[in-house]
Amino acid sequence: MDTIDAGRLVLRPFTVDDVEWVYEVSQDAALQQYVQIPSPYLMEHARYFVEHIALELGARGERAEFVVEDVRTGERLARVGLGMRGDGTAEVGYWTAPAARGRGVAPAAVQAICRWAFAERGLDLIEWRAEIGNDASRRVAEKAGFVLEGSLRKRLVHRGERVDAWIGSLVKGELP
Repeated sequence: MDTIDAGRLVLRPFTVDDVEWVYEVSQDAALQQYVQIPSPYLMEHARYFVEHIALELGARGERAEFVVEDVRTGERLARVGLGMRGDGTAEVGYWTAPAARGRGVAPAAVQAICRWAFAERGLDLIEWRAEIGNDASRRVAEKAGFVLEGSLRKRLVHRGERVDAWIGSLVKGELP
């Protein structure tokens, strides 16, 4: 998979060296509040995410997962990914390490992966979904150019319970 230049950021493919970082970030209470990850989050979950989701499914073209790094320092700041649907569409997902929040990292990374996906993967539409109440994710999506389309009743499952979700989309040619 390609490395994506995003100005002050670089999006690079995951490696097995990222397992511990994924584990550490996934301990964050704010991330666990809205992201559908196991709780408690164990090292084996981080290993599964990196080795299976990012690397194996990435190699099969079913996912495109990237670590977002600061170009100058190499600091890992966030993760951004796409779940490819095989019909010219994908769903974006992202999270930001606590120390990197509020610095514009997530919107820039989301725009970069979307630009790449439209150009390199031939996608026509990228969808975003988040649990209603996840205002931080909504702000990121809107700053990245996604149009909020509405809400979906009981569309996501979080901690075993169905929850309402916001849904938005970005169509090829709409990137700011």
